[in-house]
Amino acid sequence: MIPISVVTMTLNEAENLPRCLAALDRFAQVFVVDSGSADGTAAIAEAWGATVVPFRWNGRYPKKKQWCLDNLPFAHDWVLYVDADERLTPALVDELAALMARGPVCVGYVVEGRPVFLGQVLRFGAGNAKLALLDRRRARFPEVADLDVAAMWEVEGHYQPLVEGPVGRLAAPLLHADDKPLAAWFDRHNRYSDWEAALRADDRMAALIALESPRRRALKRLLHAMPLRPLAVFLHGYVLKLGFLDGAAGLHHALARAFYYWQVGVKTRAKRKGRDRGPAPSWARRQGAGRPRPPSEGKC
Repeated sequence: MIPISVVTMTLNEAENLPRCLAALDRFAQVFVVDSGSADGTAAIAEAWGATVVPFRWNGRYPKKKQWCLDNLPFAHDWVLYVDADERLTPALVDELAALMARGPVCVGYVVEGRPVFLGQVLRFGAGNAKLALLDRRRARFPEVADLDVAAMWEVEGHYQPLVEGPVGRLAAPLLHADDKPLAAWFDRHNRYSDWEAALRADDRMAALIALESPRRRALKRLLHAMPLRPLAVFLHGYVLKLGFLDGAAGLHHALARAFYYWQVGVKTRAKRKGRDRGPAPSWARRQGAGRPRPPSEGKC
């Protein structure tokens, strides 16, 4: 068994969970941290042999990912976060097994996510990078001033954990394959755009980006400053990253990503237009106090 503790966080994920857990049978410990699902998610997790832990958010930090690091009875120091709509490929499982056999030399590892869109695994186009494997003794999730953004609810937003040490990168991909109707994809990204727009409207996003690794920080600042950002995102995924080679699915995925950034831009401008200017809010005055150093990426 691979000496990694896997954490999957759920809320009504009966459609996605079986395929997610099916890929985790080689891991020594699997937790499903469930937020009161009403669709049988917990029973499915138990049937697959996972340890089910109930979770109820109190409306404050720590949110769910950090709560897991603080409270789960881990048998291992290495923790892998896997969403219910993510699928570990056999190559990634083998790579993780080999990594643990020889001994990790970094404190965290980034996994490349490849989307499954319209039933097709996209070989090209834009994916995502997720710092998913952590040494829990040297990692934590930052507390972001976003409790006013109801759309994000109990789970940390789109930001990476902070780690004390170098970060490596795994070669094999992680598939992002939501089995729910496509409407769920758009609904989720609509909520994400609410969160991102709220943080961009009053410059909280700038403070969050400052916590990223130097490479990711530079890329995100470039994207933020870029004119016609939705068009740039589309051309990046569809042309530069060869998304057109994935046919119709590649086209629609590139369009959907561009639409997401269009949403962020429109919502940000609407929030800024409707906001009175006044003294800096309390969260802004606190930024920088005791801020941890960002992780460094390199070969490990």
